[in-house]
Amino acid sequence: MKRSLYLLHRWAGIALALVMALWFASGLVMLYVGYPRLTAQEQMQGLTPLQARADCCVPLDAALAAAGLRQPTQWRLMQLGGRPRYLFGDGRKAAVAVDALSGQRLPATTPQAALASAAEFAGGAPVHWLAEVSEDAWTHSRALDAHRPLHRVALDEPEGRWLYVSGRTGEVVRDASRTERTWGWLGAWLHWLYLFRGGALNAWWADLVIGLSIAGGVLALSGLVVGLWRWRFRRPYKSGSRSPYRAGLMRWHHLVGLTCGTLALTWVLSGLFSMNPWKIFDATGPRPDLVAFAGGPLSASDAPAAGPLLARLLAAGQRPRLLEWRRVAGRAVVLVHTPGGQRLVDAQGQALAPLDEATLVAAAARLLPAAHIVRREWLNAYDAHYYARAAHTMTGERERPLPALRLRFDDAAAHEVVLNPATGALVQISSRGQRASRWLFAFLHSFDLPVFLNARPAWDAWMLGFGGAGLVLSISGAVLGWRRLRPKLRAPD
Repeated sequence: MKRSLYLLHRWAGIALALVMALWFASGLVMLYVGYPRLTAQEQMQGLTPLQARADCCVPLDAALAAAGLRQPTQWRLMQLGGRPRYLFGDGRKAAVAVDALSGQRLPATTPQAALASAAEFAGGAPVHWLAEVSEDAWTHSRALDAHRPLHRVALDEPEGRWLYVSGRTGEVVRDASRTERTWGWLGAWLHWLYLFRGGALNAWWADLVIGLSIAGGVLALSGLVVGLWRWRFRRPYKSGSRSPYRAGLMRWHHLVGLTCGTLALTWVLSGLFSMNPWKIFDATGPRPDLVAFAGGPLSASDAPAAGPLLARLLAAGQRPRLLEWRRVAGRAVVLVHTPGGQRLVDAQGQALAPLDEATLVAAAARLLPAAHIVRREWLNAYDAHYYARAAHTMTGERERPLPALRLRFDDAAAHEVVLNPATGALVQISSRGQRASRWLFAFLHSFDLPVFLNARPAWDAWMLGFGGAGLVLSISGAVLGWRRLRPKLRAPD
């Protein structure tokens, strides 16, 4: 039994130590530089304000007819290429642009149009068209699927940004600075094994990550057991040491493994759980009805008209950069986006008061009509299940406003929802399984409780020390494995 476990750990280490080292090293990079994305703040800074025009805008029903989408869920208006443009979308399935002056559906984005859009976004900085890409190292996100192919445009500026322009709507959908790209190769690209994305192994990428994570867990667990077997708790070895290894790399590997092996095991297993293997965190039973929550689908018949609304907002001294039509608690309204924030307005451009608790609860009840709301709680501070992360992190793009209302349902999946009273938006929804993932993945992988995140630089010291120990453990294992393997490779047949 013991010999079998020794051999398992030895040969698993020979096969996987370098992979583990890459995971630890790239994880340290990702503490400070994440995968490129276009944040809401960056988008607002890049968009130009919508302008007053006598001929803006064609009615929404005409624009929708030109778009040709059956029931788009995203209705937006922004300034692109010097002209207002309606943008309609259906999640990840489709994205369509309609000229808000002519009412014509716009064709696929040309390189010239992409350059114009990028130059406008960059405030007039010199731009250079690089390529049209379906997917590259910085655009693997499934949220971009409706916009492919993408135009990659370089900015002549100190940050060396690349802008990715939608091939469907002409809007900038991603930016990647030189810093993000440089560190990204050493960080997210390695950590998520994106070297296997976009090629012949793309279809098996998730299975490959899951398989390597399981193997890494076996390596870490077997190492812990072997390390404990080799440690003398009661009577030391003749050397006086409780480790059989008196000096050298093997002693370091043993001691670091004993002190940090459990953390290494939890990190690799939490990485496995990030992949939701075998759908273990998926909810069962009816799915929440988002259309019913809103009070029905959007309709041009009662949606505020773009032209008059924009004229009123501009006359009031406001400079909106994006208008987004929504249905909130059964009422068609517009969410106005500016660099200073967001606010809901009615057809007259008047700001709407935050929704009261009764209205929010009534809307939420329509999500799961067969279930009951069994708990309600106002959140005025972040807690273990509702918290904000830095923009560069995996969940950093998620809106987490305060105050917010959290509701719990008694359905089979024990759904919880969090609502933003300022906009009526459903900002978080989770099932029992997803809340388990919060602990098994997010907490064990990044120790992201608010109390820890607010205790910087202590959190940084912990994560760097933990990751550094894992890196030492992995590299020492790789060297020891090579020393064991090299004579066998040199031996004559």
